[in-house]
Amino acid sequence: MGIFKRLKRIVTADLHDWIDKCEDPIRMTKQYLRELNEQIDNTQQALAQQFAIQQRYEMLIHRTEEIVKKRERQAKLAIEKEEEAIAKMALQEKISYEKKLETYKQQYNTLMEKTTYLNEQLKKLKEKYEELKIKHFDFIARAHAAKAITDVNTSLVSFNPEQILKGFERIEEHVRSLEAKAKASTYVYETQKTLSLPPVFHEEVEQELAKLKTAK
Repeated sequence: MGIFKRLKRIVTADLHDWIDKCEDPIRMTKQYLRELNEQIDNTQQALAQQFAIQQRYEMLIHRTEEIVKKRERQAKLAIEKEEEAIAKMALQEKISYEKKLETYKQQYNTLMEKTTYLNEQLKKLKEKYEELKIKHFDFIARAHAAKAITDVNTSLVSFNPEQILKGFERIEEHVRSLEAKAKASTYVYETQKTLSLPPVFHEEVEQELAKLKTAK
């Protein structure tokens, strides 16, 4: 699939339909970003090759131009020396190299156009990658928020206040029962403590009790 067909699929995909069809939309966005990053790497490699070829053509054009100039000088010098045969040979080579030079320049211009095109597409790919990366993080945040809201709503739906209140009432009854048992055990302890007093204390208690009755 071409670079821009893939981009078109990413950009124009309907989000809701996409989420319905994908088990893990976040994983899909990661995959799209990986694919796009691979295209960026491939384009950068192609562009590097284009620059290398472009430099070779520039050197070739420069050398050919120098040869054309040299043959022209040789032809002029041969004419000055009345060496017509040598002049013709020099001019013949000059014309041959001029034709080669024209071909090289045409190829170089075509190469430059492709290089410019690749450079523009690389820039667009990088911009689109950054744009989609931001969307990816936005999707993650929104997905997590949506899940959190769903979990909260699910908890609220399953929340039964009456049942919880009854549970607290049962706990309160249990605590009261424990408190009553503690109070009863204290009463029993105090009663047994009184009954277990030594005889001398019983006599004193009876005397004090008699005094209180007399005082009445």
